Amino acid sequence: MVATAVLAFGAVGGATALTSIQGNITSSNALELVEDRPEQTVPDPSDPNAGKPLNVLVMGSDARGGENGHEVEGVEGMRSDTTILVHVSADRSRVEMISIPRDSRVDVPACTTTNGKKTAPANTRFNAAFADGATVGGDVDSAAACTVQTVESLTDVYVDGFVVVDFAGFQNMVTAIGGVPICIPEAIDSPKADLQLAAGWQTLDGAQALGFARARYGVGDGSDLSRIGRQQQLLAATVNQVLSKNLLSDLGQIYGFVDAGTKSLTMSDNLSSIPSLAGLAFSLQGATSGNITFMTVPNAPDPRDPDAKVVWTSEADELWAKVRADEPIVAPAAPASPPADDSVTDAPPVTEGDDAPAPDPAATDPAPVQSKEAGKEAFSAADQTSQCG
Repeated sequence: MVATAVLAFGAVGGATALTSIQGNITSSNALELVEDRPEQTVPDPSDPNAGKPLNVLVMGSDARGGENGHEVEGVEGMRSDTTILVHVSADRSRVEMISIPRDSRVDVPACTTTNGKKTAPANTRFNAAFADGATVGGDVDSAAACTVQTVESLTDVYVDGFVVVDFAGFQNMVTAIGGVPICIPEAIDSPKADLQLAAGWQTLDGAQALGFARARYGVGDGSDLSRIGRQQQLLAATVNQVLSKNLLSDLGQIYGFVDAGTKSLTMSDNLSSIPSLAGLAFSLQGATSGNITFMTVPNAPDPRDPDAKVVWTSEADELWAKVRADEPIVAPAAPASPPADDSVTDAPPVTEGDDAPAPDPAATDPAPVQSKEAGKEAFSAADQTSQCG
């Protein structure tokens, strides 16, 4: 989630912020003493992949020790419970985030790790690719490479780059933007995630946002798909918060946002350079909530283990074909029907007076109504995926 947000929303001013982060350079503010200066001309960053679609695989990593240690006590090595393929259209008009269920039963191919050893192929859970790579190779690079290998084998989609996120960093990023407002339709009590939330609109701080994204028990139906839906809702809420706060015009805020996010990232070489990040981010500066789409790979219960695993359906093949062709994964909404001709009516006109009905406040300002079910249906950041009040 950190990586997705940084990739999509580090636009104007991103080069300045990221350059400052990358180097430990002694700086001076002597230029603040200079007065009556001419207007500065700053060239727009250049997108090195302009005109080409871009597929970035984002993986959330849990590792023992550090800030995350208490979250995964007793778990050996590294694991990834969250994998999202981020597709950016060639014309930069769309960002599509496709969640891959960790409990998908798939064919995980053999993979070469950084120490030259290979993992064994297996028909198993999808997230075994990350864990096996980390175990055999002993590092996050091997885990990422094996996950990319698996995704490309399953989808025939070329992965241009990857990002591995330590989810503890997401907590810091949410704090940097002042929290994330989100609708909590039912009270949540999840001791394992150290999360208690009352029903209604809440502004989640960093710790609460991390717990909300990771909680599985004591919320929803306890399934991984339910958790994916909450992660998508949180991503959408983060998108809307970033856009509503107009972070891109405030270098102070964007620095805190990007600084918090990049501290927790491992990126493939082709994405980690300052010009690449700044150029891609700048090309997405026109992004709106309506053209940022979230979707889960179409799936059904695994006949061999319906309570614990899922298998991809034929609709998944159609989804990946659209990604390969750089076509929208969701058909654009049909244009609204033109209003009826008010000149033809059997009802008499209503005029002001004692008999005129009083306006209904609820009708003029209705409460948002849930229109999509996150985790099961594709939705945009502009859609309503829960109902409060």
